[in-house]
Amino acid sequence: MDYLFEKIAYLEGLAEGMEIQTESKEGKLIVSMLDVLREVVDNMAIISDAQMELEDYVAFIDEDLSDLEEELFDTFDGDFDDYDLEYGFDDFDEDDEEFDFDEDEEEFE
Repeated sequence: MDYLFEKIAYLEGLAEGMEIQTESKEGKLIVSMLDVLREVVDNMAIISDAQMELEDYVAFIDEDLSDLEEELFDTFDGDFDDYDLEYGFDDFDEDDEEFDFDEDEEEFE
């Protein structure tokens, strides 16, 4: 990125050394082009900084997610029956008449 700043500074110095007249059509064009180049490089620097911040933020989220996964999967041994009993999910019985769903009807009883 510094290379681009140096190149633009060189071009600006070159234009100044050539004593480009800003009153002429060509001079206005060259000065305007140098201004646009400067803005583009400045914006690229801002975007680059924002991208580095975003990458750091994503790395922190990834680390937190890894910690969460480790916590979750270390407590779960893969046996759903024990997991259901421990956390109270064994109360639901598919054959229970209390929960009757008729596919023809759209209502759940």
